[in-house]
Amino acid sequence: MNLVRNCALAGLLIPSLVLAEIAVIVHPSASFDTLEARDIKRIFLGKSRKFPNGQSAVPLNQDSGSDLQNKFNKKVCGKSEPQYRAYWSQLIFTGKGMPPKDRGGNIDVIEAVADNPNYIGYIDASAVDDSVKVVFSMP
Repeated sequence: MNLVRNCALAGLLIPSLVLAEIAVIVHPSASFDTLEARDIKRIFLGKSRKFPNGQSAVPLNQDSGSDLQNKFNKKVCGKSEPQYRAYWSQLIFTGKGMPPKDRGGNIDVIEAVADNPNYIGYIDASAVDDSVKVVFSMP
């Protein structure tokens, strides 16, 4: 009976993890209210170091290998975890870039972004508070 109950509970919890919405956040003083997915992709893949308004952009990742980072990389950057690592390995090796810093979990990313107007990060949308501004979200 415990096995059946545990499986049922797991079935209730797993969809909520899979369906978690991702929110891309910036400092609340940012002069823009939205960003396009292509702009976010360019920033997180090191192809741009600026927001569309010309302000410096410094991307922050969730912890390496986390479900949220993998989902973000897949949906926004168009890369699986191995592809993302290989992409950055090649750029590092050729001296063409450094990957975004792994900043921790939701709270760590929120605190960093709230403290620096140049940072951009992503968190689980359920963790958003008024210390940051959401400029993009996706299921």
